[in-house]
Amino acid sequence: MKPLFSIVVTGSSTNSARVIRSTSISSSTITTTTTTTAYVLRYYSPTHINSLLNAACETQDIRYATQIHAQIITNNYTSFAFLLNNLLNTYAKCGHLHRTLLTFSHTHNDAKNIITWTSLITQFSRRHKSFQALSLFNQMRTTGILPNHFTFSAILSACAHTSILAHGQQIHSLIHKHGFITDIFVASAIIDMYAKCSNVDSAKTAFDEMPHRNIVSWNAMVVGFSQNKAHEQAIGLFMEVIKDKWVIPDEVSFSSVLSSCADMGCLDLGRQVHTLVVKHGLLLRPYVKNSLVDMYSKSGCFGDAIGLFKTMAATDVVTWNVMAMGWAQNDCFEEACNYFWIMRGEGISPDEASFSTALYASASLAALDQGTAIHDQIVKTGFMGNTCVQSSLITMYAKCGSLFAAHRVFKEIEERNVVCWTAMITAYQQHGRGDQVIELFEEMLAQGIKPDHITFVSVLSACSHTGRVEQGFGYFNSMSFVHGMKPGPEHYACIVDMLGRAGQLNEAKRFIESMPVKPDPSVWGALLGACRNHGDLEMGKQVAETLFEVEPSNPGNYVLLANIYMRHGRLEEANEIRRLMGVNGVRKEPGCSWIEIKNTTYVFKVHDRSHSQTDHIYKMLSKLAELVKEKGYVAEYQYAVNDAEEFKEKSLWYHSEKLALAFGLLTLPMGAPIRIKKNLRTCGDCHTVMKYVSDIFQREIIVRDVNRFHRFVGGFCSCGDYW
Repeated sequence: MKPLFSIVVTGSSTNSARVIRSTSISSSTITTTTTTTAYVLRYYSPTHINSLLNAACETQDIRYATQIHAQIITNNYTSFAFLLNNLLNTYAKCGHLHRTLLTFSHTHNDAKNIITWTSLITQFSRRHKSFQALSLFNQMRTTGILPNHFTFSAILSACAHTSILAHGQQIHSLIHKHGFITDIFVASAIIDMYAKCSNVDSAKTAFDEMPHRNIVSWNAMVVGFSQNKAHEQAIGLFMEVIKDKWVIPDEVSFSSVLSSCADMGCLDLGRQVHTLVVKHGLLLRPYVKNSLVDMYSKSGCFGDAIGLFKTMAATDVVTWNVMAMGWAQNDCFEEACNYFWIMRGEGISPDEASFSTALYASASLAALDQGTAIHDQIVKTGFMGNTCVQSSLITMYAKCGSLFAAHRVFKEIEERNVVCWTAMITAYQQHGRGDQVIELFEEMLAQGIKPDHITFVSVLSACSHTGRVEQGFGYFNSMSFVHGMKPGPEHYACIVDMLGRAGQLNEAKRFIESMPVKPDPSVWGALLGACRNHGDLEMGKQVAETLFEVEPSNPGNYVLLANIYMRHGRLEEANEIRRLMGVNGVRKEPGCSWIEIKNTTYVFKVHDRSHSQTDHIYKMLSKLAELVKEKGYVAEYQYAVNDAEEFKEKSLWYHSEKLALAFGLLTLPMGAPIRIKKNLRTCGDCHTVMKYVSDIFQREIIVRDVNRFHRFVGGFCSCGDYW
């Protein structure tokens, strides 16, 4: 075969050029074994150049793409539209989208046709450069080139990624205008766009108006229902697919309906879908099997999920992520972390979901060393630029008690989205830094970042814990009038809590009565907590009776009412409330505290004597009791609710967090912070003792209870005794 071209190499130390060898070219491959520094292609035919581009596209080698581009320019082939289209596609496939755009912008409009524009729009849409894709679409229309069905499908995908409904609606109108509304692929893209913009009604209308449907359109609608939490509709539509003899469900159909079964907790239906998966021969498809594992995990049958996982011949990162999240969802956080490390040992590279799940598990355990080790892996694998991972890092460090490390991660983020800002705002709120919460929130607004519902929960909670009643109402009202958000139960609960903490109990009650929606238990619970804090027995009884009706199995409501009775010295009524808990089968979760020493976690319960150093721990407690009394400590007997009068003070000293504190003082190096975690709200007496001890021993003590962090330094707590 006669060679089509010669590769000419120019060396770095000489101006002379020599032909290394002639190489025959096919459309499927380019092979050469040179170690040269610069390549120049030399030959003639546009058809041959196109073959070379096809080969460069397949190999995704940017070096070949650029030298072929040089040949196109040298031979003045830039006016050939088919070469331009192929070149743009090749650059994009090689991962050089900026070269694609640069080449396109330097090409005369006469060489650009609908295929050229559509190819470029498609490449930007696929890489989630949605606004650039929309800009290109508008530029194309100004040149007089009319979009076709491929163009509309590509730009609808870009609209879906922006989640801005107005963009999609405008494109929908253009589709009607240009007569492509009956195209089955365009119609399917319309459905997908509306679904991803959370307008499921419009998606269903577009689906109903389709004269013909294929599996793509059915899947778009099933997926749309599932993604928008319209799970009953997703399942119903899937059942229609099953009944339709002309439409065969595929892995997308099954995965979507399994996701709906998982979110609804419909185990029986999930098992039926599992049977259909087997019947249709799709059980070995990784996508479907991962969905089955997820469904069983979320439906309370984690054993079945583990069984499926063990039968999988090949697993990918998604499989491991589903399993790790399954462990985490079942409160097995140590196993979730272990799966991350086992996956790494199997040679599977983690993705952002892997890191986020492992960090979530570490945060739930308050395992700082574990979280730091995962942080190291994030740096090594190049995920530090991922905003989802960065936000998870902020949350992990904050929940492990290291606010400094959380803030350091936040400052290193170059492009912060609302999730990053909210993670840091929430971190400050959990650590009792109300001033920093407000300051950071105002900075976020000044930078044009729109807050979300979670942001407002943290901001309103910060206002509540710092007594900012007027400012809190201002932020609450801005949700509707400035940001176009509808407040949820959690926001109303924050306002009730804010008024209650400020002692405005009657105003809090009137606020509940004026709510446009029915108050849920969190709202009434906030008022009951305020009644406990301010000792309002009459209102407390009324609120507690309401809560006993709406959530009779919540032990916290009984405990709060019993505490109010105790505060008023009405022991018989308090004991009657506890008896009522027994009658109703309601049990209070036993309190426990844990502390980590040299990568080992030690758990303590009240009156715990199971530890090998019990004698030393109790001697330290006796010493602490003497030291704090010298500083003015007075026992707060209302927190020793289950003990006889003569044993109340001694019992207070055997609370789990005090046992953990004593052990920490005995074993941690001098000056090292003492980090204690508790599964319940820390008691007031323990809170007082922690303040004294932090001053006496000049130690930083960080206590994470079920609600927030308390950082004790020099006799003061970060919560300002307002928790």
